[in-house]
Amino acid sequence: MSAAVRMRFLNLGHFLDHYVLLIFPTAVLLIERDWQMSYGEALALSSPMFLAFALATLPAGWLGDRWSRTHMMSVFFIGCGVCCLAAASAPGPFALSAALAGLGVFAAIYHPVGIAMVTEGRARRGHTLAVNGVWGNMGLAVAAICTGFLCERFGWRMSFLVPGLVCVTVGMFHLALARHADRNRSENKPAPEIAGIAGRTVLWRVLIFVAAAALFGGVIFNAVSLSLPKLLSERLADASSSLSEVGSYAGLIFAVAGLAQLPVGWFLDRYDVRPLLFVLFSVQAGLLYITTWVAGPAVVPVSMGLVLSMFAWIPVSSWLVGTYVPMGWRSRVFSVEYTLSLGTTAVVVPALSWLHLNGLGFSIQFAIWAGFAAVVLAAALILPKRRANGRHAAILSN
Repeated sequence: MSAAVRMRFLNLGHFLDHYVLLIFPTAVLLIERDWQMSYGEALALSSPMFLAFALATLPAGWLGDRWSRTHMMSVFFIGCGVCCLAAASAPGPFALSAALAGLGVFAAIYHPVGIAMVTEGRARRGHTLAVNGVWGNMGLAVAAICTGFLCERFGWRMSFLVPGLVCVTVGMFHLALARHADRNRSENKPAPEIAGIAGRTVLWRVLIFVAAAALFGGVIFNAVSLSLPKLLSERLADASSSLSEVGSYAGLIFAVAGLAQLPVGWFLDRYDVRPLLFVLFSVQAGLLYITTWVAGPAVVPVSMGLVLSMFAWIPVSSWLVGTYVPMGWRSRVFSVEYTLSLGTTAVVVPALSWLHLNGLGFSIQFAIWAGFAAVVLAAALILPKRRANGRHAAILSN
């Protein structure tokens, strides 16, 4: 498999990974009506998916470093497809929840394995990560639009059936090509040593920030992504009552905001990362606070700005890991990062369910998320500076 073909599969994999995980937050608006459940009860059905998504990330990263990242990607595509088909045929809430849990296990493969592959030997790492990130963001956008359309026209089961068939088909093509591909040269090689005390200090500062951003930024990202269809449905109650219209608004927001990673990738390849983070998280904290009270049509541009600031910083953590962490450790570091980030979803989903069941709406929730954005902003202060010549402190022994 050539590098160009592999990159196409990696980009498509990022698209499908985010797509399949964002089917349920829109489909749940119809599932709750079909099965006569409250929004909080129906939303709780996805808790096993996000819990499995978080727990499976660590073993996926370990397998990526120890086995074959290429073959792990085949498992990712086919596994996600089979679980989507199982969700489409679920006879009741328990079966749907179990299928979603399986989907979480296979979807967990992409980030520790796929992102590590994206960072391999890239001179313009920021640009490559940004393009890959845009594909993932488009998965969010298309999921909201297509799920709303399929649910309204054909029922919520079709919203799982169609992407399930696509994932299985892509997976079979990838498997056929992977059988004839050599393993990536960087796989299974011993990780290089970290050079000196200064190198270790720089690495730990980067890892501390990545962990803080994954934890607190992960809460913000997951909570807003999961809540957006419901937020728009509530705040646009007088302007739109159609599920497809709500899905279209959410899709438009995700699509426009997803393009923010392209200029961020350009910036990362040229300038210091800290000023960028200060701007992004200051804007994010402010817009989270504004979202606590904004209503009517104004919620659309405010939400777009908020999601734009959320998506824009995503390649920054991957760029930091790709720049400062040895290749032989990257899948494991990515797995820890995404375990923290995705693990928050396992807490966010039941928390959102509990808050809605107890009458505590988005005004309280978004005020909390604004405080979390301020925490990440403070953590950015410990990041190392880029040298005047644009290079970074070397931390690996050659």
